Amino acid sequence: SIFSVFAGPSSVKLENKGDLCFISRQAESKKANQKLQIKLTKDQKWTRKQERVRNPKTERQLLGELYADKAYLEKLLKDKDLMESSTKQGIKVADLVLSGISYLDTRSEFWQQQKPIYARVRERKLRQQRWIRDKKRKPAEVGRYIVKSMEEIDMLLTGGSPEESCRKAEHVLKTIQGWSDEEVPNKNELIGNLHSCIGNAQLEMGQMEAALQSHKMDLEFARQNDLPDAISRALDNIGRVYARIGKFQQAIDTWEEKIPMAKSSLEKTWLFHEIGRCYLELNKAEAAQNYGQKSLQSADEEGDVEWQLHATVLVAQAQVKLKRYRSAIMNFEKALEKAKLIHNEAAQKAIIIALDDVSKSFIEELKERGEE
Repeated sequence: SIFSVFAGPSSVKLENKGDLCFISRQAESKKANQKLQIKLTKDQKWTRKQERVRNPKTERQLLGELYADKAYLEKLLKDKDLMESSTKQGIKVADLVLSGISYLDTRSEFWQQQKPIYARVRERKLRQQRWIRDKKRKPAEVGRYIVKSMEEIDMLLTGGSPEESCRKAEHVLKTIQGWSDEEVPNKNELIGNLHSCIGNAQLEMGQMEAALQSHKMDLEFARQNDLPDAISRALDNIGRVYARIGKFQQAIDTWEEKIPMAKSSLEKTWLFHEIGRCYLELNKAEAAQNYGQKSLQSADEEGDVEWQLHATVLVAQAQVKLKRYRSAIMNFEKALEKAKLIHNEAAQKAIIIALDDVSKSFIEELKERGEE
């Protein structure tokens, strides 16, 4: 039908806009054929087999971060199959493990002799404080992460991968929620924006109820933080979901609330057109015609021929329902010229069919008048 052809780009995008696991500390061979030679004394091997007894708490304090590595190595010793195996260089895994443990024991004993534990505890705390301070994300790093992530989310959605876009947005949302306001000054604004991205992806996946809730979350954050542009965006998207699921009056109410926030003529053109379409769906042709004319006026201000076409067709459709056939014919003819101007063949065909239908209705009306 002509209505489906001229539904207009209803998807027009307005501004949417450790616990560290053990890591092998073997250095990589400088030559491919170089073999690592590790020799353990009989005393070292015997010592490991006998498993020297040491206070775990003391040992943990002495080794610090290396304690976890030692515990891991000791756990490996219990794996008999692994201990009997060898590396590609022909070295027994058991020898490597025992060598590592022996080295850690040597360090532990050395530190025990060098200074009292309380001094090392204090040093470790100082190191941790420095680590925490250094670990804080720098503003530039945060900014780059956010910009890159938002671009990826948008590209995935526009590239036809809404599922991946949604997953990415949910991951970034969780990440940002874990950051402080100090690290991300516009945290709430970003959270709202990500809810919007998630909603758009859900809409594309056909998850209408989920999309509606996501956009309502965006609206809630926008209102709580007094963000006019975000409020406008959220209202836009909420209206879009309502229209998609056939709740046209809710769509109208939502979009009409957005009207004062529309900034550009192009934005107004789209907004008036969508509201007019909803009124037409509700068989409120007079209101549909009025909004169609408003849309056309904004399209003229913008100089956008395609939107002039959509708005003119909307006006003509409303006039057909109002049985204003002469006016409808004139507007369909104007629309046909616009369609030819932008080489829209599908629109031309639809308009010609519509013109034929309305002309027949007009002739019938004239006949009825003549008979009277």
